[in-house]
Amino acid sequence: MFPDTRLEESFDTLPLPPVALHPMPIPTEPIGSIPRPPELVEAMGKVAAGAMSQQDIKALYDRAIRDTIKRFEATGSPIISDGEQTKPSFATYPIQGLEALAPDGITIPFADGHTRQLPRLTAGPFRYRTYAASYLKEAKKHARVPVKQAVISASALSLLYPQTGIPSYSQEQFLEDLVREAEADIRECLAAGAANVQIDFTEGRQPRAGAVHARRASPDRRAHLPGR
Repeated sequence: MFPDTRLEESFDTLPLPPVALHPMPIPTEPIGSIPRPPELVEAMGKVAAGAMSQQDIKALYDRAIRDTIKRFEATGSPIISDGEQTKPSFATYPIQGLEALAPDGITIPFADGHTRQLPRLTAGPFRYRTYAASYLKEAKKHARVPVKQAVISASALSLLYPQTGIPSYSQEQFLEDLVREAEADIRECLAAGAANVQIDFTEGRQPRAGAVHARRASPDRRAHLPGR
């Protein structure tokens, strides 16, 4: 016997019931910095050259933060950031102004071809000069939605320690100090009300040959935050 295909054909001709389509939200949030306005870029160059004071640039910082937050909120994003408008650098903000530094540190390559050269630590003990919570607190003054905060990874800052060592300050001592400071950086952000904390880990990519040498274990992998 051959199968009766008439039943199958009758099903094929039946109209399909209407299907309700519901848009599915995709959770998103901003990652990374937002380009600064040209006048702020120019002013930051003047500050670096000693031609403008931090007090004089404050109004430009405030304007850039307000504008960035307003634009982020307009996108409907449930979590926003300040776009790192006032950070001197996403990588070295904790050590801005630290005296025990030399300019000839390790160079980190980026995928687009540009590089950043880190300073070299010359003495201990290692301490942060600025914690990221200070940027978060300023952003929260102007935001109506939750604000996230980016911090630099401990492994990135571990590259500050020179391969030749530092007299009377071992690498082990440095790593202990660094992990403690990196943990404090995260905890202060959470205590200040960060919706979440993003750890910038750009050095985690596979570097080009002859670039950054993986000469030590990443200290942030050993950090432990009880209760988080």
